[in-house]
Amino acid sequence: MKAMRFSAPPLVAAAFLLAAAIGGGPGAGAAPNVGGCQVFPDFQGSTKAKSAADQSAWNQDITKAPVHKRSKQIIREINRDGGTELHPDFGGNGEYGIPFEVVGAGQPDVDVAIGPDGYPDESDFGPAPIPPDARIEGGPNSDGDRHVLVFDSGNCGLYELYRAFPRSGGNWQADATAFFDLTKASPLREDGITSADAAGLPIAPGLVKFDEVAAGRIEHAIRITFEETRQSYIPPATHHASDSCDRDDPPMGMRFRLKGSYYKDNLGDYPAGSQSRVIFEAFRHFGVINADNGSNWFFSGAMDVRWDDDDLNQLKDIPGRAFQVVKSRAKPRTPC
Repeated sequence: MKAMRFSAPPLVAAAFLLAAAIGGGPGAGAAPNVGGCQVFPDFQGSTKAKSAADQSAWNQDITKAPVHKRSKQIIREINRDGGTELHPDFGGNGEYGIPFEVVGAGQPDVDVAIGPDGYPDESDFGPAPIPPDARIEGGPNSDGDRHVLVFDSGNCGLYELYRAFPRSGGNWQADATAFFDLTKASPLREDGITSADAAGLPIAPGLVKFDEVAAGRIEHAIRITFEETRQSYIPPATHHASDSCDRDDPPMGMRFRLKGSYYKDNLGDYPAGSQSRVIFEAFRHFGVINADNGSNWFFSGAMDVRWDDDDLNQLKDIPGRAFQVVKSRAKPRTPC
């Protein structure tokens, strides 16, 4: 389940509703809201707390969280394994990114079968409110991850499909399916169980979305990928996708944030009101979470024709060494 770049049709702005809390500055306010549903409960704790072990971690300000004792070694190992600078994996006039849909209570359920090469024992659902014309990551002819993400505003649930293919009668086939109750921070998926992403995490909550950037605030962690990961995961992640026992390879679910010194020295390079500044601020306050194997330091956003590539490309100047690993409340789970 690698994070890759694919061609995709432009996003129609009316396809989704995103309400962002306004005011108070980074790190303040309520969790993100999509389609009238809060995307997981608020984190209850201070900015000095370790990264949470449940889904409220997505909404946790980690500005003052303690640093992992092997942070420098882990960052060096990541940079030895692949690219060394950040890369927005979205943009291109709507050509790149991961699309998502918002449906209401009236959306009918259709059959979702697990394909012959899929993971029925690790999948959550059959019939589900997946629109027949739901957009597929990479487009209809992609041979990649083909994620389909659907927020159901009727039950505040998130349905995610991996390697999804439309079938006759409006039905779907996928290699894996995962359902997340957006009103609950836990329970998590079972240990060792994947989702539509390698880490067993939800994908949609970690996407950079245009409307929240336009509102001036991202108040959640951002999904990121690395080329080499460890045979280990840190809750809220529940699954690993590696055979490496190198203690300096990042486990799934590991949390990173922009160093305070780098943030202070470089914030002025991102003009007020720019798309890049909002994302840069989020890197400091909410950081990124390792969610999948893929290109090094590639972070994920929703597909949208309104992204400004010239603006986003400024973020490519951020070196991976500008980040540090944040301690997590949960211990890594690993057979190593």
